[in-house]
Amino acid sequence: MRQVEKSRRAKTAAVFGLLALALAIGGCSSVSNMFGSSSSEKPEPLAQGTAVAATAAGGTPADDNIECPNVDVRTGAATLTIGSKGAAADSTAVDLRYQGTIVRTARECVTRAGTMTMKVGVEGRIINGPAGGPGQIDVPLRIAVVHEGPEPKTVLSKFVRIPVTIGPNMDRANFTHIDPEIAFPLPKPVGNIDSYVVYVGFDPAGAPAPVQKPKPKPQRKR
Repeated sequence: MRQVEKSRRAKTAAVFGLLALALAIGGCSSVSNMFGSSSSEKPEPLAQGTAVAATAAGGTPADDNIECPNVDVRTGAATLTIGSKGAAADSTAVDLRYQGTIVRTARECVTRAGTMTMKVGVEGRIINGPAGGPGQIDVPLRIAVVHEGPEPKTVLSKFVRIPVTIGPNMDRANFTHIDPEIAFPLPKPVGNIDSYVVYVGFDPAGAPAPVQKPKPKPQRKR
């Protein structure tokens, strides 16, 4: 009995070790510019968290003196595990179908008329687990702008499901999500923008917070 238990533990450790190694190797590979380019020249890769000067719509010059917030992967949300019971349930190595990771992020920003508009890109990878195989996976991803401080405040939050297909005879698939409309008012004073952070991460719970309808006001009795 002990030998069987030891063998099972060794198998579990080996599975997670191979997945971690595959993710690490994949993350070191070079990737093209996430946002593309309209130029005929080959674009240089956009480094993680690089701010790019831009011109606002209507030809109004952007205020490039305002720092573009950093993009960070939220702690605890960098890895997605999908088992036989779904993404939100606890999974073991034996019933692990897919494992996902965020490989790279990028951002561009422009400010005009007191509003900052960001283009945020997230690149990730899904790898087959022992119980995985060909099929489509809906990857739950959340992007949130947070004003950090003693009492952090969420300025904006977006949730999206990204369809990712792993084809036959494939053990992995990459995905890219680009949101060009992360827009929010500049803080007052504008220097507080230094405390803004854009967090990205997997959100297995998934559903956006329900919108609470205002309670109808009681009618006055005449």
